[in-house]
Amino acid sequence: MIQRENAPGFGIYVHWPFCAAKCPYCDFNSHVRHRPVDQQRYVAGFQREIDHFSDFTGKREVTSIFFGGGTPSLMAPSTVAAILEAISAAWNVPDDIEITLEANPTSVEADRFRGYRAAGVNRVSLGVQALNDRDLKFLGRMHSVAEAIEAIDLARAIFPRLSFDLIYARPDQSVADWERELAQAIAYAADHLSLYQLTIEQGTPFYALHKSGKLIVPDGDQSADLYQATQELTQKHNLPAYEVSNHATPGAESRHNLTYWRYGDYVGLGAGAHGRLTGSLMDEKGKIGTANRRNPEQWLEQVETRGHGVEIEERLDMAAQADELMLMGLRLREGMDLARWHALSGRTLDADKEAFLISHGLIERLGNSRLRCTPSGMLVLDAVVADLAG
Repeated sequence: MIQRENAPGFGIYVHWPFCAAKCPYCDFNSHVRHRPVDQQRYVAGFQREIDHFSDFTGKREVTSIFFGGGTPSLMAPSTVAAILEAISAAWNVPDDIEITLEANPTSVEADRFRGYRAAGVNRVSLGVQALNDRDLKFLGRMHSVAEAIEAIDLARAIFPRLSFDLIYARPDQSVADWERELAQAIAYAADHLSLYQLTIEQGTPFYALHKSGKLIVPDGDQSADLYQATQELTQKHNLPAYEVSNHATPGAESRHNLTYWRYGDYVGLGAGAHGRLTGSLMDEKGKIGTANRRNPEQWLEQVETRGHGVEIEERLDMAAQADELMLMGLRLREGMDLARWHALSGRTLDADKEAFLISHGLIERLGNSRLRCTPSGMLVLDAVVADLAG
């Protein structure tokens, strides 16, 4: 696939909202069901929603497809294949497109993985989260370290590309502890790692424990030390950060996630999925935001009666798009496209605010075309964005 450098792209996100168990830190739209899910019925629902969105976008060329969740590796390979066939019928899908599927080590089987590969999946993202059994139990994970390593080995043997996730800044985790664990992860990694600091999200069991004082996480200074150690070790092993939490060997970045951060268009399919879309009949600067119903059964019923599960559809004016472009673009090492931001916002950056942030080592210009956060700025990214956008 020939893509213009730094082109935003057009992605398709498929949300499978079911999990075998709910992790105590997770605020994603994931649901546990104690009866088997009627996958054929959901396939029919996805097919109808695909038709709805393709009518709006026209037959565009897709640059990436991502199955997220939930736990997409609970899907039968035939379900994945049927959804991919529907996407290929609705849009132009090049042969070398990136197709990613998230998987948990507990739901890994060789035959299932081979089935996904045969369906067209060429990149897998494993939710490993930790490489010691004590912390896996603390995080509510259902797999052991041994199972995680087995899943990594299996994925490397079957898929051309592999990524896996780890969560750090866990209770009582020292910098030395994390460095040892991260070094072990790098030894297993192929070309991509996603490394997230543990955050306490409202509405989760961890939030209640944290609020009651029963769960203590590293403070700001400790978190900064852990983040700095992460950057240094991954850089040393040729897995530099290309986004706040994502690391890859050059050329192995996630195309799909780059579409989000470069503020491209993407279709959100399934319960709770979000999208950002430019319609085939809209002016080139027009964009809408979509959000689907979160409850899986309600989403499916609405799709069956109305042809889509969209609950919220909002036309984004140019100022809103400019704010979103900045919010996403400054997460990237490559930074934000200044000309695009100017075209959307209709203004230039406040010179005094920019000079202040540059003087404090928080942002920097890349020539005249791009603006990015420095490593120090990444530590206070939200504050930097708020200051520049205000």
